Amino acid sequence: MSSTPRSGAETTASDAEAAVSDAGAATTDAGVAVAEAAAAGATAGRLTARGLTLAYEERTVVDALDLDVPDGRVTVIVGPNACGKSTTLRALGRLLKPRGGAVLLDGTELSKIPTRRIAQSIGLLPQTPVAPEAITVGDLVARGRQPHQHWWQQWSEEDERAVTDAMERTDITALGDRSVDELSGGQRQRVWIAMALAQETDLLLLDEPTTYLDIAHQVEVLDLVRRLTAPAADGTRGRTVVTVLHDLNQAARYADHLVAMKAGRIVAEGRPADIVTADLVREVFGLEAVIVPDPVTGSPLVVPGAPWQPGPAS
Repeated sequence: MSSTPRSGAETTASDAEAAVSDAGAATTDAGVAVAEAAAAGATAGRLTARGLTLAYEERTVVDALDLDVPDGRVTVIVGPNACGKSTTLRALGRLLKPRGGAVLLDGTELSKIPTRRIAQSIGLLPQTPVAPEAITVGDLVARGRQPHQHWWQQWSEEDERAVTDAMERTDITALGDRSVDELSGGQRQRVWIAMALAQETDLLLLDEPTTYLDIAHQVEVLDLVRRLTAPAADGTRGRTVVTVLHDLNQAARYADHLVAMKAGRIVAEGRPADIVTADLVREVFGLEAVIVPDPVTGSPLVVPGAPWQPGPAS
């Protein structure tokens, strides 16, 4: 990352430009995808993917994927390593240009929407963000407000409120004047989450947000994600969150909509209670397991098969 950081979805412009390839074919496929999305009507949420194919050079990672992200809900993407989870999330945030198909926001291809509008609508926390050297916690969180600022108004009371609220929600207020370089991995992760929250977008994309966090802070962050989607007191719909998680039990506990991927395709999606079965775990992860109800939430709890045991001594 350059010495001048860009926050959330605002990072997408130059990164997406660097990913351009096979533009002609992609444009044709995207046009078909838009037409199909229009035919789908009001059943789709604000953020959708149609026939989405993603590749790095000649290696296809995601193949012809269709996805409707439910509005005002937590969608969690799970799957084995290298199955295309994070790659899909990057495309949803316009960090990666599709090789085929399209990602649509309110029915319009992301590639046709101005960067500022995307940054005001979609916040993105990538898997391994890098902070500028010696920047303080408060200054980094404040970078989340860049999409809302104008040349005639660089900082406002609304910006101050958003930053203060984000830092309180992630329990980092006391760290405000410290350098990000001095923090532990878990503290840094909470600072990045605060920056994404300060952006105050309707859609929030989080790539493994519990990385580096101890179990208590993992639960705090995922509880916060759930609260973000709750309707406001006036009935206004909460935020829409899409996140990638490695822990299948956390995913089943916190997701409203669970998406299981394998080898670049969606194997199953729906309510965790409807799709998390021993057969699914075996198919997606190659793991024998027993599914029991979580004693606290009632959500599916994956219990792996018996661990290896040494044989009897000869």
